[in-house]
Amino acid sequence: MALQSDSELEAGDAAPDFELEGADGETHTLEEFADSEALLVVFTCNHCPYAEAKFDLLNELADEYDDVSVVGINPNDAEEYPEDSLEKMREYVDDGTIRYDAYLRDESQDVARAYGAVCTPDPFLFSREDGTFRLVYQGRLDDALNPEDEPTRFHIREAIESVLADEDVDLEWQPSQGCSIKWADDE
Repeated sequence: MALQSDSELEAGDAAPDFELEGADGETHTLEEFADSEALLVVFTCNHCPYAEAKFDLLNELADEYDDVSVVGINPNDAEEYPEDSLEKMREYVDDGTIRYDAYLRDESQDVARAYGAVCTPDPFLFSREDGTFRLVYQGRLDDALNPEDEPTRFHIREAIESVLADEDVDLEWQPSQGCSIKWADDE
């Protein structure tokens, strides 16, 4: 079942801090992306068909924009969903399926809660303003609402282009759509 995100964060809010283990074996923090003009944080996972359908787009964004860091964060309960384990994440990075700037594991799920993420994929785009990442867009990556749909409009590209041109992001924040985050404490 597809869920829609209704984030807790609002335009202009600072990006919640994080310190998470990456699929590369390193620990990554929000601070390490401070040189980027923009930061795209996408709550995602390995097994959700909605998330899988966006792997290529996120890889392209990471390759295309030198001034934008693309960070995937996987918060799913890996005990119930072993496909979302850190080991599987490493396999996806090692075989080139995922080529984001960082693919991180939110084992405690605290970071997903801090951002108000509810589904995979759930993207948050931040612009660096006076050394702080501020939320400028939260919503759909593109207009393909189902995994098998071909997108005709890429909302996230429009938002990134606006940030890099030092313009306001003038997009309606339509809720992202995907599989629900698999919370560890859900019954």
